[in-house]
Amino acid sequence: MTLNQLKTVTYNARRSSVHCKFLKITVMIKDAKLSDMKTLASCINKLVLDGYTEDFKVGEKGLCSLHQQKDYRPEEIHIRDFFRFEGASDPADNSILYAIETSDGTKGTLTDAYGPYSDPQVTKFMAQVEDINKKNAGNDRSTS
Repeated sequence: MTLNQLKTVTYNARRSSVHCKFLKITVMIKDAKLSDMKTLASCINKLVLDGYTEDFKVGEKGLCSLHQQKDYRPEEIHIRDFFRFEGASDPADNSILYAIETSDGTKGTLTDAYGPYSDPQVTKFMAQVEDINKKNAGNDRSTS
């Protein structure tokens, strides 16, 4: 297995001869391809490496950046990509991840449930956003 294929490393660390502790280390791979981005965590990791570092939430005033404490209206938002994830057996596990860039250049992510468990406030806000793009799944989305 090469580093490019490596997503998760499990390392066994022995604290004593009696106790064994398992540490799960997630490796963020800069040149991950779309086919490597099958989980919500792997997509968020890739987007962070691509500069989408802000966390967003939808509030009464619009889209709020949690770190910068700035609010954005729907016309100030550009959805650069989005990813849907479906749980194997539970509809409550369905989610959607938005890669967002604002008109002032702030890049970040917004996650919501998908389907019957979605947040009505997020759904209403996203319906007002006009600039929504989905990158072609055939494109190599790796960065150099």
